[in-house]
Amino acid sequence: MSAFKPFENEADSLELDELTIENRIDRLSIYGSVKITRDKAGLKLAQELIALLDATVKKLKAEDLPDHIKVIAPDQVANPFK
Repeated sequence: MSAFKPFENEADSLELDELTIENRIDRLSIYGSVKITRDKAGLKLAQELIALLDATVKKLKAEDLPDHIKVIAPDQVANPFK
């Protein structure tokens, strides 16, 4: 998880169990599910999730944030295989 830096680029993604976190410059997209089991594996997964959220909060707190941003949808590119 240490290589994943929130809001740093448009390319990184991270998977925790079935939870996917996609990095963007203006947002993180988080989708899927995660099963935190009551065992050492579940503890490790919970700690990884906390580390990701802590890094996200730290990054956001360090900036002068607007009240809201306008999320711009990515450009649609024609399928080159059609």
